[in-house]
Amino acid sequence: MNGAPRVLVLGIGNLLWADEGFGVRVVEEFHRLCETADNVRAMDGGTQGIYLVQHIREADILVVFDAVDYGLAPGTLKLVEGGEVPAFLGVKKISLHQTGFQEVLAMAEMMGDYPAHLLLVGVQPVELDDYGGSLRPAVKAQIEPAIELAVEWLGRHGATIAKRTEPLAEDETLASREMRIGIYESGRPRPEEACRHGDARLLANSAFAGPTNFEREVDALLQSSGGRG
Repeated sequence: MNGAPRVLVLGIGNLLWADEGFGVRVVEEFHRLCETADNVRAMDGGTQGIYLVQHIREADILVVFDAVDYGLAPGTLKLVEGGEVPAFLGVKKISLHQTGFQEVLAMAEMMGDYPAHLLLVGVQPVELDDYGGSLRPAVKAQIEPAIELAVEWLGRHGATIAKRTEPLAEDETLASREMRIGIYESGRPRPEEACRHGDARLLANSAFAGPTNFEREVDALLQSSGGRG
């Protein structure tokens, strides 16, 4: 499609930390529900950071889905556009991947290949500190509204996105088999079977303490096992 704007629809975040996976789950669902032309690419950016720079440089229009600390009520969607996006991510970060993505945008701009139009579709997380957890209901409920907002915005910028007549099956989406939302949510243990927040019985126990001299303790262990090398 000569002359058509190159569009990148990107989800970033970490699926292993509850609502931190919002952006990735949204782009998976976008790909499942939406039929796109050759000039539109949906991509799971995960926590790749600097490795995304070439993809950003190639985009005329960029939509990013992510979990963002807006300081709003949990589960709230908010749109940020243009030059406000990197500045906002720099002020309120919820994880290291946002620092990395802020650097990606800065590098793309430095190289002279910055998207003409940029949209961040973010949700205020409910819970992040849950290793192995999935999206909380209030955040999960915002997946389709986030897609609808992005599709509407893209249409205003010359990129029309059509809904598939038949959504793709889960095994045809962007997710790897292990991380497909159905398998991920049904296969993880219940909290009482595998604590995902740190074990308070250990952390609150005054008998537990970190090493006072880490190097010395390592040397002692090595000597007791036969020395270094």
